[in-house]
Amino acid sequence: MFSAIIRTVVLKIQKLDFLISFYIGCIAVSELMGAKTTPLAHFGTVQLNASVAFFIVPLIYSINDSITEVFGKDRAQSVVRSGLLVVLFFFLFSLFAVHLSPTKRFLPTEKAYEQIFEVSARISAASLIAFAFGEFLDVYLFSRLRQKFGKKALWIRTNVSNILAQFIDTFLFITLAFYVLDKSVSSNFGFLFSLILPYWLLKCAMSFVETPIVYLLVNWLRKEK
Repeated sequence: MFSAIIRTVVLKIQKLDFLISFYIGCIAVSELMGAKTTPLAHFGTVQLNASVAFFIVPLIYSINDSITEVFGKDRAQSVVRSGLLVVLFFFLFSLFAVHLSPTKRFLPTEKAYEQIFEVSARISAASLIAFAFGEFLDVYLFSRLRQKFGKKALWIRTNVSNILAQFIDTFLFITLAFYVLDKSVSSNFGFLFSLILPYWLLKCAMSFVETPIVYLLVNWLRKEK
């Protein structure tokens, strides 16, 4: 009985509606969790680090490319604009929430809450700018490559647009999110470089790994169109 209800609910979900919802969900996850950085590897005296959001970001670009391929540039840009509004809402609500007075029961965890979401607010602001540049550039590059290649070489169009757009996204996001004003330029440069390079290379690698997902999503969406 329960499984029959689940199947009925799932079958009544429009594919594009689900994909857009998942896309927005990925953005929300990257906003909430992206403030944490994790060490990846040592190369001599250089420590390579990455934001945990790198697992999610290539998937966001893959979904974006799939929508562009099937529904066109205008629809993809509309989805990107929707994502930008979500990031803006998250940023504004984070600022609003941390300035509300807590109840007595919540007082012991108020400082932790403020610390987490004040950092998240900065992450959201950095992400808003980086996301705008990266996603619109991705749609633009993918569309131009589609004009050149037609429907052929989807894997080339996907990865070239992703790699270039994600570099701009990564550079802007890391710089705006993690630059520390009370530290020297050289100290900031060393730390930011340790984040930007591996973060971008990992996203590039994941973009290649997730290329089959783009093909699956494109074929999946075309069946409903």
